Amino acid sequence: MVVPLFDGIQPLDVVGPHEVLRIATYVAGGRGYDVELVGVRPGPVRSETGLDLVARSGLPAGPIDTLLVPGGGGARRQGPPGSRGNETELVSWIRHVAPQTRRLVSVCTGAFLLAAAGLLRGEPATTHWRWAERLSEEHPEVDVQPDPIYVRSGRIWSSAGVTAGMDLALALVEEDLGPDVAQSVARELVLPVRRAGGQSQYASPVWAPPAPRPSVRAAQDIVHAEPAADLRVPVLAARVGMSERHFAREFTRLVGTPPGVYVERVRVEAARGLLESGGLTVTAVASRAGFGSAETMRRAFLRRLGVAPDHYRRRFAGRPGIAGS
Repeated sequence: MVVPLFDGIQPLDVVGPHEVLRIATYVAGGRGYDVELVGVRPGPVRSETGLDLVARSGLPAGPIDTLLVPGGGGARRQGPPGSRGNETELVSWIRHVAPQTRRLVSVCTGAFLLAAAGLLRGEPATTHWRWAERLSEEHPEVDVQPDPIYVRSGRIWSSAGVTAGMDLALALVEEDLGPDVAQSVARELVLPVRRAGGQSQYASPVWAPPAPRPSVRAAQDIVHAEPAADLRVPVLAARVGMSERHFAREFTRLVGTPPGVYVERVRVEAARGLLESGGLTVTAVASRAGFGSAETMRRAFLRRLGVAPDHYRRRFAGRPGIAGS
């Protein structure tokens, strides 16, 4: 895996995925990733937080297995919109090596670099929610999806900001080395084992292992990605091609909790995120999180958190955030 560095980079976009991949390689007995930090010129690169990262070599000619492009303020200043004649050396290099690269990955505002290189034309992609509107304005040819934690379209992967790069890295590990290795890495790093790509950037994670059986794992992903959908056991069982009774039994055995309990936990976490962001009534939050009514949500909150939704919102709504990368 090749990771290009540049001035104004967000260091967590590099260090977070790097640690996920390093530990995955160890867990897999050395069968994993060789991460190479490169730059337009070898040497130290100043991040936007003041932390120096070091490019061990210049930009390689290719071929490359996986190119992981980080974000940061420097990414948004690279390759301004317009003709190719305005490209920076980094954007030009990304565009040149892309045809020789098996998998293209952006973290946070690294999507601006892939877009500037013309690689996201007609593709769905995400970035940090704070910068999604700007990405869409500067690159209207990109199908910008501001809500998901990460998005995959064929060989192109993109993630939201800050820690979402680690979620994306875990998804890469699961695809490359299997769910058992990804689960071991998440436990080692004390990370949520399962944050499906379609889950909202605003939602808090539910701690649960990915089921080893693909059909049950698919049901978990459906629940996280679509908490407001009809998630009754008969509906979920039909969507993953299992009988209702067998699905309920296997889900409980492999996940450790019945489907209905799991769905309620995910919906509570989704509602927490919506309440924290403010701007919606409790009734609207209940609808968006899949509870159907404010009273149903109130009972779930009291059962799970010991506090009513309106009290939760008064305590946590409008908490100051950090600047997006």
